Amino acid sequence: MTESPATAGRAESTAALWWMLRAGVALCFLGHGAFGLMTKAAWVPYFAAAGVPETWAWRLMPWIGAMDVTVACLALLWPCRALFAWAAAWATWTALLRPMAGQGWPEFFERAGNYGVPLALLVIVGLRGPWFARLPAAWPEMSAAVRRRLIQVLQLMLASLLAGHAACALLLQKPALAHHYAVFGPADPVRVMLAVGWFEAVLAVAVLVVRVPALLVFACLWKLATESLFLTSGAPAPVFEIIERGGSYIVPLALAYLLTRSTAVVPFRQPQPA
Repeated sequence: MTESPATAGRAESTAALWWMLRAGVALCFLGHGAFGLMTKAAWVPYFAAAGVPETWAWRLMPWIGAMDVTVACLALLWPCRALFAWAAAWATWTALLRPMAGQGWPEFFERAGNYGVPLALLVIVGLRGPWFARLPAAWPEMSAAVRRRLIQVLQLMLASLLAGHAACALLLQKPALAHHYAVFGPADPVRVMLAVGWFEAVLAVAVLVVRVPALLVFACLWKLATESLFLTSGAPAPVFEIIERGGSYIVPLALAYLLTRSTAVVPFRQPQPA
């Protein structure tokens, strides 16, 4: 039986969203894993916060890096419920290590894209069903209820990561952010940092109360532009800093894409084994 054009269009849009979110998980874990393999010195305080001595921290970093890169590959090659649950839990834990290490809670919320993307995937697939079985390359249609929950989760994650980044500037006055904005040559980079912080705080409120795809695309481009300042910061391997924050770009992009799709979706159907 041949699919109608409308049904085929809905399936295509669902598949695009499915791949978009999986790519977000892959980017986050690839970037994070690369720093583990390179043994990033900035990670040592996080191990200390978890009670791991420095000697063991250096030994464990490559293993954690290898695990993260494996998760990145599996997100594209063997997606399953267990993988997304682990990705959400691990990303949440690594984000929590920032305030545990005394760096402040804004650092946790600023990383909402890391744990928000696998959480969004769990919203789509649900918790019922085989946990280790490979999920289909193109996920079936979402029900209206799942679609609503997904929009709410993505909105909350986007507002969190924007508000967290704003708080890093306004509350923590993070020196690294001022250093990023110094590339533009202002007389006072701290003032620029604070101005950007207030702008991002307003943007966080806007994306939480207004569902306008154009605003969400702007938020995606904004995050990509601000994180690209790592390229001029002198940080080691800055490209992986940008890649690691892939969830921060995918969350607004996926939300914008979802809002442009038709709401005429059919109830979810569990794929039958071949």
